Amino acid sequence: MGGMAKGKVSKTVGSLGEYLREQRTSAQLSLRQLAEQAGVSNPYLSQIERGLRKPSAEVLQQLAKALRISAEQLYLRAGIVSPDDGVGGSVELAILGDTALTERQKQSLLDVYQSFLAINEPPTDS
Repeated sequence: MGGMAKGKVSKTVGSLGEYLREQRTSAQLSLRQLAEQAGVSNPYLSQIERGLRKPSAEVLQQLAKALRISAEQLYLRAGIVSPDDGVGGSVELAILGDTALTERQKQSLLDVYQSFLAINEPPTDS
């Protein structure tokens, strides 16, 4: 009975893995080739594809570059940015895409940004 909910949780990460695998096969890259080009280890990439690991924004960016696809697609699949963000998403993508920032700085900026959004959110008591 409890199996249903569990499958639902991993689905978001799972769909990222499936999407990555599709992109990789259409780019005619082996798991090892893609891992090499993205600068991640083979087992790590394989775990991402199987939906066992949630990659960081930086890893997604490197994978997108290696696959020659937009990182935004991967962020959406990984749930880093949600499609209904609209305005919000572009700011987050700009932060994530800024090569002058370290990974830690990006994370802090995103945290601050999201906390500001939360503070400024009009109360939804309608």
